[in-house]
Order: sequence, then structure tokens, then C-alpha cells
Amino acid sequence: MKMLRLALLPLLWLALALPASAEKLPLSVLSNYLNGIRTAETTFTQINSDGSRSSGKLYIKRPGRVRFEYDPPDRTLVLAGGGQVAIFDPKSNQPPEQYPLKKTPLNLILANKVDLGRARMVVGHEDAGDRTIVIAQDPENPEYGTIQLVFSNDPVELREWVITDEAGGQTRVVLDDLKMGGDFSTFLFNITYETQQRTR
Repeated sequence: MKMLRLALLPLLWLALALPASAEKLPLSVLSNYLNGIRTAETTFTQINSDGSRSSGKLYIKRPGRVRFEYDPPDRTLVLAGGGQVAIFDPKSNQPPEQYPLKKTPLNLILANKVDLGRARMVVGHEDAGDRTIVIAQDPENPEYGTIQLVFSNDPVELREWVITDEAGGQTRVVLDDLKMGGDFSTFLFNITYETQQRTR
């Protein structure tokens, strides 16, 4: 028995020596990180549920504003602002398709105050090596779908998200390094202004 304990000692020391980053980040830390994002920009890659891919530039201005500019040949534009999400299709002469931002899981991280510790908001929270994965939903309206957020642990940074809509379709957005603190014009997220510019 003594020999067994001696044999296990190196394993015990190894376990104690493992870095804290191997553990999942607390929800409070992740909430503080998200609340610290006021403006940010990055390039991204999007993988749709049918396996198709696209890329582009992403601008965030919290609360409630985001802009996805897709690279050619796509040229689609997705804006969130004024409580609405608008999808501009360059091939259409019709006004942009619009729906309320609050009915999309993306609203959870664009809110003025993010609180992942809110009751029934987080339905999954796990570590994945050097990353932490959180799955969140609107507690009052779980039928709107979920957003899976993937954070690097050291440094803490949002690396990607996967939105699962009410029909079960998934859209994955993989982010490059977020550049914080840009000064973006409000027109960048103004659906009415963008619509007027395209009809001139």
C-alpha cells in the first residue's frame, strides 16, 4: 500500500501543477468581458447549415448594433440597429428583410448589460481545453433558439459563436482577433440610412 501511494505521488503533483486555465471560466468573468466590449471589429468566416462558407468584415457597437459586410461575390449586408435586424440582398430591388433583434439569440450578447448568471439563461457551460464554451438562450423565450459562445481562456476573448434557430438550423461564425475601441459612425448601423443610400 505504501508503494502504491509513492507511485501515485508524481501524478498528484502533476495534477496540482496544471494551470488554472484548464478550468472553465466563470460566467461572471465572461459577462464582464462581454460588457467591456463597447466597439470592436474583426474579419470573420461563416459556415452555414448547408456547409457553404462566406467571409467578411464585422463591426460591433454595443448595445444593440452590429454590421456584417460580406466579401464578393456575396456582397450581402446584415445590419442590426434600432432594435431591428435587416438583411440587404444586392440582387434584389426590394426593401431589406427585417425582423426584431430581440427574437434572435445574438441579442443576448448585444444587450446593454449581459448577465450570463441570470436564471435559465445558460443551458450549457463547459471547458474544452484552453477554451470555455457557453450555450445561452432567452430565458423568457427559449423558442427563439440558442447561441453557443466559444471563448479562449488566456487571454479571455470571444473566438466564435454558433446560432441555432427555432427550426434547428445552425450558423457558425469564426472570428479573427477582435480589435477593440474603434470609433464608428452611427450611420454604419442605421437601417433607414443604408436603405436610402441604396435607392439613390
